[in-house]
Amino acid sequence: MEQDQKPYKPYRFIIAGGGTGGHIFPAVAIAQALKKLAPGSQFLFVGAKGKMEMEKVPQAGFDIRGLTISGFNRSSLIKNIWLPVKLVKSFFEVASIFRSYKPDAILGVGGYSTFPVLAYAQRKGIPTFIHEANSFAGKSNIMLGKKATRVYVATEGMEKFFPPERLIVTGNPVREAIATSAGLIERFDAVRRFSLDPSKKTILVVGGSLGAKSINEAIEKDLDLFDQNGLQLIWQTGKLFLERARDVSRNKKNVYVSDFITQMEYAYAAADMVISRSGAMAIAELCIVRKPVVFVPYPHAAENHQTVNAMHLVNREAALMVPDADVLNKLVPTLMQLSANQDAQESLKKNIAKLAIDDADLVVAGDMLQILSKKA
Repeated sequence: MEQDQKPYKPYRFIIAGGGTGGHIFPAVAIAQALKKLAPGSQFLFVGAKGKMEMEKVPQAGFDIRGLTISGFNRSSLIKNIWLPVKLVKSFFEVASIFRSYKPDAILGVGGYSTFPVLAYAQRKGIPTFIHEANSFAGKSNIMLGKKATRVYVATEGMEKFFPPERLIVTGNPVREAIATSAGLIERFDAVRRFSLDPSKKTILVVGGSLGAKSINEAIEKDLDLFDQNGLQLIWQTGKLFLERARDVSRNKKNVYVSDFITQMEYAYAAADMVISRSGAMAIAELCIVRKPVVFVPYPHAAENHQTVNAMHLVNREAALMVPDADVLNKLVPTLMQLSANQDAQESLKKNIAKLAIDDADLVVAGDMLQILSKKA
């Protein structure tokens, strides 16, 4: 679809999902694209009570309702005793939301709330759309995809999960602020924003929106090496490790610590190198901002999809990878070797840039609106 065509008529959308930034931020990006292409459209997000979407979505300027729902707890089976009750209650909550809001279409992005919302919409004959960010689809999305109007995926080869006739490969939408500011924010200003020294190389450490214990412990163990090698650190720890990180870095002027960085576009602009998990969202953003990165895949991801994600870049010489099992002894030394090799940094930047997709949000939004306009 040509993006310069006349605007579409407005629709009422429900966007369901959350749990992590990897679900929330693409959802917000698609909503913002829908607003651009169909001015006057209305949006209601539906998430899970107590999850991060209940905070992050309003910060992005959208309304959200929370469902009484949770996922299956594999570490404590006794905690699952109320799951059936919560699921039934969530369907009643969804029914109430639909009666009052009267949506024209539903987008599911993954997370606990996606299943009851999309399942209810499909029973009512309301168009449903799914965005699957990962290289291995979740069980709920596989079930819902059989009746979905369209399924948007990040990578090729997803026909094993979804009906081929419903699939479109779009890549992963990234946050608008990151997509539009890449290369435009001055590094000097970005580094000063974190009270660091623009003359030193800066390492950004992000263990996902919820933090990463193994990465944090590796940074803590070798924290002195950063100062010894003239490096400084922007360290996103997650809430659980925040106080511990503050304690170990209290007198270190070369370390900035935060549990969550809201304006990631400045963190990316400040960074010369990055340490990151290899979730789909992180990879999409790192391709856009073109940074040398050392990935540490989350070892418990479904079907080990974070390792699959990382290897997609490693095999193209677009990133380095340290397995989570080796992170304590190998992560920081690997980074130190990279920081001392400018040619290697430039090669990684060049190769990761080739994988960037900066219009996935508009492609998804445009296709959704085109389908809805034909149904009108």
